[in-house]
Order: sequence, then C-alpha cells, then structure tokens
Amino acid sequence: MHRTPTFTSRTLGDGVVLKAELFQKTGSFKVRGVLNKLASLTPEEKARGVIGISAGNHAQALARGAEAEGIDCLVVMWESASAAKIAATRGYGAAVDLEATDPAGAFDRLAALIAGTGRTLVHPFDDPVVLAGAGTVALELLEDAPATETILVPTGGGGLVAGIAAAAPGCRVIAVEPERSAAVHSGLAAGRSVPVKPDSIADGLSAPFAGEHALAILREYEVESVLVTESEIETAFRFLYARAKLACEPAAAVAAAALMAGKSGGPNVALVVSGGNVVAQTASAILASP
Repeated sequence: MHRTPTFTSRTLGDGVVLKAELFQKTGSFKVRGVLNKLASLTPEEKARGVIGISAGNHAQALARGAEAEGIDCLVVMWESASAAKIAATRGYGAAVDLEATDPAGAFDRLAALIAGTGRTLVHPFDDPVVLAGAGTVALELLEDAPATETILVPTGGGGLVAGIAAAAPGCRVIAVEPERSAAVHSGLAAGRSVPVKPDSIADGLSAPFAGEHALAILREYEVESVLVTESEIETAFRFLYARAKLACEPAAAVAAAALMAGKSGGPNVALVVSGGNVVAQTASAILASP
C-alpha cells in the first residue's frame, strides 16, 4: 500500500489538513481493510474463493487484493453502478455479478450467492477486521499531523469512520454523509441499522444500511453525524479540483463540504479525502456548473 500524503490548506483555514487517501492503491482507503481481512483468512477460506459487494471502490480493492493473493474473486454490484468502476474491477481479474437492480437488491443477491457457492465474504463495511484496516488511515494522519483535534470522515456504511474513531480515541470524529444517502445518520437516530435508499451523486457512499459493528463503535466513541446537500458536495468537489488540485470523486468531497458549509469545524481539523474513481463525464459536468 501507499502511505498517503497529508496536505495543509490555508484556503480552508489555518490548522486544516487534507488526508489525501484518493492516492491510495485502487483510489480509496478500501484496500486497507481488504488486505487486513485477506491476511486473516485460513487456507481453506482462501481456497473457497472470496466474494464482496460494492458500488465500486471496495470492488476494486477486493479484486486487486485477491489477484495479489491468487484467490478467486466474485463481486456483486448492481445495474446502475459506475461503468468505469465495473470495468476496473474486471480489469483486476474479478468476476462481476450485475443481476441486482439496486443496492438493497444486491445484498439479497449476495446472500444467495454465498449460500450457493460457499465463498468467503469480505464485507465492505461491517467486519471488525476490515474496520481495523480502515483505521490505519487515522494512525498515519496523526503521525503526520499530531495536533489534529477533529477528523471529518466521508461516510457510507460506517466502516471508515468507525475504524478512525477506534484508532483516534483522543479526537473528535464526525461522520459526514449526503442528505440523500444517510445510512449512518439514520442508524444512529434509530439506535440500530435501518434500510435507506441512497440516491446521491456521491455514489461511493451508497450503502443501503449501516453496519451494526460500525454503529456500536460510533456510539461507544460518541461520533457525531453531519449531513450535506448535493449542492454543497458539488461546491466542495470544485474547490478540491481547482484549489487543492485533488482529482477526487464526489464521495471524497463530503468532508470538505461540511467544513465549507459551516456545518462542522473547530481548531486543527483534518478532512479525509478518499475516492479518486470518477468518470470524466461526471467530473466535467460538476466543474462546468456555476
């Protein structure tokens, strides 16, 4: 893996840093949890092959990790998933199942395939070993920016923010989600994982529910929850491209969106920027809008 860089951003404010996890192998933090999980598998579990589910970033990470380990890999995605992410996943050697029409249906399809094939599940956001791998983002961040007091984290199913909360117990950690894809926010409000219907331009955060392991960790560490609008995400996306020179995907811009919209902040703030897998048409459409 890469040790991803941490940049300052005086435009966003003194004491603000960006953890540029979009430069990680496969373009996001997901490879951290995947490699941690694959390293924990027994030879028998590896021999059965692995299976995962993803809108794209976990899919690519699992495909690449399995390729490196010589493990047969199947990833469940859905019809509306990014064509570029599907192609990249196949490019790493994984088979892709596209029978499902949406994220919720994809999880039903996942369960059926596990039962039918006996493959070993590498969950994208609700496995303690995967969460621990994701937490290494915070370990690097705090080594590079030890004054960090608050960490804003883009959030889908809760795996990254839970790993960061556990790895940085001395920091205030804030889960940032799109209003139109709020699995963690809804789960924290309900006290349990509840289904949502993600419909945000930040497709990398399209979890149809939050993980129970993740929610338990977020409650334990009193992680806060903030929601941002589609417009705020697009504004932050344009800023990261133009001023920070980070060619990220919309999902990677949500932490910056919360800070720029005045919805969260404080002294010595770190923003996790994870996700560099955006198609040219999406990027150009956002950049061209006012």
